[in-house]
Amino acid sequence: MLYYNLNRVLKARSIERPYTWLVRQGVHSQLASAVNQNKVRRIQLRTIEKLCLVLRCTPNDLLEWVPDDDSIDRDQPLGQLLKTQNKVIDISRSLNALPLDKLEEVDQFINEKFGKKE
Repeated sequence: MLYYNLNRVLKARSIERPYTWLVRQGVHSQLASAVNQNKVRRIQLRTIEKLCLVLRCTPNDLLEWVPDDDSIDRDQPLGQLLKTQNKVIDISRSLNALPLDKLEEVDQFINEKFGKKE
C-alpha cells in the first residue's frame, strides 16, 4: 500500500515544528495537522507540487510503499518507493555531534562535491 511519509522529509530538512512550518508555507491547517499526526490520506496535486518546491524534493520522496504481501515482487518499479523502515535522516543532530575540525571537513566535502553556494 502507498502511504504519505512527509515526516521523513521534514525531519531530514531539520523542520522541528511541522505543523507551524506547513501553515506558514500556505498549507491548510487540517492537512498540517494530519501530517503532524502522520494520518495523511490525500493531498491535492497542487499541494504536492508546493511541498516539493519548498522542500526541494520529488513526489517520490513524499511517498512510501509498504507491500501488503511479502510475495509481491519488490524489484518492480514501485520498489523505488520502499524506504528503510525507521531510517530517518537527522542531519542536524549528526552535524551537532561532530567536533569543529570534522565540521570543517564536512563543509569542504560539500563544497567540493556540490559546489559552493553563496
